[in-house]
Amino acid sequence: MPIEGEYEPSSWDWVREQVAEYEASGGERANTLMDTGLPIIVLTTKGNKSGKVRKMALMKVEHDGEYALVASQGGMPTNPSWYYNLKADPTALMIQDGPEAIDYVAREVFGEEKALWWERSVAAYPPYDEYQAATTRVIPVLVARRADT
Repeated sequence: MPIEGEYEPSSWDWVREQVAEYEASGGERANTLMDTGLPIIVLTTKGNKSGKVRKMALMKVEHDGEYALVASQGGMPTNPSWYYNLKADPTALMIQDGPEAIDYVAREVFGEEKALWWERSVAAYPPYDEYQAATTRVIPVLVARRADT
């Protein structure tokens, strides 16, 4: 079920433009992180304070139909806002990995499960290790599974 509400595009130009182009093309264009050639997904959440629809391009880390959502924010000292949105309502989540967005449910992972997903994430996007080294916070990892499973 689509996430209802007013859409407020990202304040970051590159995110706003990439999401718009990805969605307009059904995932055929703007489907990699800048010039890296590494695939992305579009994450849609609902703002836990504003109630507005929020969208973000994230690195694609998929395994057996589930996705790792790495709250790295490039190694910045704080978690990204989408992390708090999903902690407040883990069912207000859609992921677009291709032509259409699908409902997902997120949960944060810890311990051995987190270590496994972190390994998969670094394999998909090696800078995650650099981001963790750049910050004192422990970067959270959430795993998203389809809501209909």
